Amino acid sequence: MIELAFSILASDFAHLADEVAAAERGGGSIVHIDVMDGHFVPNITFGPPMVKAVRSITKLPLDCHLMIENPDAFIPDFAEAGADMVSVHQEVCRHLHRTLQLIEQHGMKPAVVINPATPVDTLIEILPMVHHVLVMSVNPGFGGQKFLPLALDKIGLLAEIREELGLNFRIEVDGGVAHDTVAQVVQAGADMLVAGSAVFSPGKTEHNARELLAAARAAAEIQD
Repeated sequence: MIELAFSILASDFAHLADEVAAAERGGGSIVHIDVMDGHFVPNITFGPPMVKAVRSITKLPLDCHLMIENPDAFIPDFAEAGADMVSVHQEVCRHLHRTLQLIEQHGMKPAVVINPATPVDTLIEILPMVHHVLVMSVNPGFGGQKFLPLALDKIGLLAEIREELGLNFRIEVDGGVAHDTVAQVVQAGADMLVAGSAVFSPGKTEHNARELLAAARAAAEIQD
C-alpha cells in the first residue's frame, strides 16, 4: 500500500495543528519528523519536545528521521515523547545492529537510512530486522532540494532484494518527491513517500496531499 508521510519541516509552525489536520484530510497517513543536530547535517531542527507536541495533536504514527551523530543517546527520549518509528543513518551508527535493537526495545519500529553515496549492499545483514529502509534522494539537511535520480536504482535494488529474501520491510524515499517525480519513485518500488514542500502550501495543503497521493497510487496501478 502506498502511503504519504508528510514532512512537517515544510509546514507553517505557527499553525502546526491545522497543517497536520489538513495533510491528514488529504490522505496523509504518517507524520514525518526530521530531526537534525547541526553536526551530522548542516541544519538544526527538532528534538523530543517537538515530537511530544505533535503527539498531542494527532493520532497518526510519528516517523522520526534522526539525522544526528549519536542516536543511541536519544532513543529513550524519542520513545518517551511518543515516536512510533525511528530511522537512523547507516553512516553514523558504529554498531547499527545494536542501535536498531535499542529502538525496538523501546517499543518503536526500527528503520535505517542511507545517503545518496551509500550503497544498498551495506544493509544486507540488518534488512530482516527493520520496518523500513529510507532511501535519501537528496543529501540530507534541507527541504526543497532537487530529486537525485540515482535513488531510483537503489529503490529498485531494495525491491529486488526484498523479494529474493522473502522479507517484508517497506521502502521509504525522502527528498524531492513531488508531482513530477512521484510516479517513477513508486514504479521503482517505494511505498512510503516523504513529501514536504510538495504538500504544505497556504490554503492548499489538503489539495496537494490528495493530488500527490492520487498520482502515486495511479502509478502503482499502472505498474501492477
